[in-house]
Amino acid sequence: MGRTRKRSTLANRAIAASAALILGGGGLVAANFYASAGEGWSSPPPQQQNTLNTGQQVSTIDCPEVANGLPQVPDQARGEVDRELANMDSQITDAYQRFAEEKQRIQQDPRFAENAILTPLKDKRLAAIERIVIAIGRSGERPESLSSLAPCKLQADDTTFGGDQGQDNGQDQDNGQGQDDGQDQGQDNGQDNGQDQGNGQDQGQGQGQAGNGPVAGDFVDIQSVQPNVQKARQLRGASRGSFVTDCGRNENGKFNPDNVIVAPGVSNGAHHMHDYVGNQANDAFASDDDLARGQTTCRNQGDKSTYFWPVLRAQNGQNENDANADGGGNDKNVGEILTPSQVTMNFVGSPVSKVSAMPRFLRIITGDAKAFTNGDANANASWSCTGFEDRQLKDKYPICPQGSQVVRTFKFQSCWDGQNTDSANHRTHVAFADGNGRCPQGFRAIPQLVQRIVYDVPQGTVFAVDSFPEQLHKPITDHGDFINVFNSRLMNQMVNCINGGRRCA
Repeated sequence: MGRTRKRSTLANRAIAASAALILGGGGLVAANFYASAGEGWSSPPPQQQNTLNTGQQVSTIDCPEVANGLPQVPDQARGEVDRELANMDSQITDAYQRFAEEKQRIQQDPRFAENAILTPLKDKRLAAIERIVIAIGRSGERPESLSSLAPCKLQADDTTFGGDQGQDNGQDQDNGQGQDDGQDQGQDNGQDNGQDQGNGQDQGQGQGQAGNGPVAGDFVDIQSVQPNVQKARQLRGASRGSFVTDCGRNENGKFNPDNVIVAPGVSNGAHHMHDYVGNQANDAFASDDDLARGQTTCRNQGDKSTYFWPVLRAQNGQNENDANADGGGNDKNVGEILTPSQVTMNFVGSPVSKVSAMPRFLRIITGDAKAFTNGDANANASWSCTGFEDRQLKDKYPICPQGSQVVRTFKFQSCWDGQNTDSANHRTHVAFADGNGRCPQGFRAIPQLVQRIVYDVPQGTVFAVDSFPEQLHKPITDHGDFINVFNSRLMNQMVNCINGGRRCA
């Protein structure tokens, strides 16, 4: 997977042509790709209703994110609440599996979906919500109105991402100003009748190797995208230095489908496989003490931090060892796991101020694993190609030209509330700076982790990021996770380096 592979323009056209044929309505139709618009977003098509009508093509189950409706969760209740939230994710996964098995029947009889899938799911969610309310009420004020988050609905794959219409909501730190160039990149209909995904494998008529994505509209030729990245202007007092930590590319193949941040103590809490670099003790049951004692792949042994992200898979008809395992095939994540050709982790400063040290065991998640159904408010991971990184995409996978490799970029939150290493929804204790680089009131600037992950995707191969099964392997669901386990000496060196305007490694 680390070998250099020649990539021809003809092969890229083959990917675009095969991706441009999707199953819709009663047969195959050509799909138009949308070139990038401002803030790295692709221009959305007209919004469609997510309600199920007879004959409408629905693709997934959309459930409200209960974690976002929670008040402050007492420390005594957090473990139980996190387990119940993970249980609700499993309920959605089970319901989606039933939905996928009965999709044809649902199209013929929408009432079947309501009676056999949505109503039982709502009842299970109500029970889990009540257990969350009770757990919080034992040591705090019982939250109100959470029951309104129990009902779910069916959603069409209309690329509107929860109805937010592709607005960035201030999450993009590059303040890109790209414009849609209006070019249609899906005009070559080819002769493959939607079966060929560019590698000769049967991909389920544009539905990917697992049958639930990626689809045609998830790809765009990066050469059709206008530059959309602007560098933030640095003011007097800015911290202009940077600090690079080298922790490898997961050459030793550490994978698991856990998420110790969101679902501690729950096996397969992510329902998709993660790459891990840095701390090797990370699994669902790792405590802070376990992480502190863990081995690290980082060159500087003072960095025992854990860095993890969903694996990228080639949809090439090959299976991994997890083809029949949780997080893999059992959760509709199949295909060959690609090892990155390069992983760069760079901590940078603030354009307006000095930075403060991060507290040990600070947890940060950037991006949203459920952005396809949640909407794009927290979706800030981006996709590009080497040689074209002034063009960033958030809701499309890039088709890269000859000699260019696929790039994933994660920019983590750079402002901390000064008190908490985590929060109930794992987000509100940290924040992004605004468009001028300033932190919200009450927050302080900390070193910003910027991860750049590069893949030498084999010639003519369709690829997809692992996801929750109901998220359909959408590129907008990409995300990264980080737990700071720098020792105090190395963290202070990082801060001094960044504030002193030096480049350190």
